[in-house]
Amino acid sequence: MSRIKASSMDADLQRVFGNLLPALCEAAAGPDASPALARVLELRSFLALTEEQVARVRDRVHADMDPDRDMGELSADKLRFDAQWLEAALDARDGYRAALGELLRTMPPPGQRARPVRTTQLRATATLPPSAAPAPQRAGAARARRP
Repeated sequence: MSRIKASSMDADLQRVFGNLLPALCEAAAGPDASPALARVLELRSFLALTEEQVARVRDRVHADMDPDRDMGELSADKLRFDAQWLEAALDARDGYRAALGELLRTMPPPGQRARPVRTTQLRATATLPPSAAPAPQRAGAARARRP
């Protein structure tokens, strides 16, 4: 089994589903896997990847700004590019966190499987008032005008 990258929402997932992340991943791969769990783990993997990107850019900027580093190696263009990259990664992280949080709030409780919704077929019934006469034998035919 491959190592599972951590995400900032792992504790929330474990609290909601009542199990550790490796067990949740195994459950999602099983034949009785809940669609909600599969969706949650998919979003969680996107979040973990994005958080890894944020950490890489942060670490690169920290290394570039190290006080022991030669000032001649410092590049404003490189730092500007890293700032743009970091902003994009942070925006993606925030989006994944929001989507995952919303999914955790709106999904059915973990033990409850989604059940098909039953609908009742309604029938429209109408009764004619007593004064209504039956339709003539040639219904729809042109009628003679009355004087």
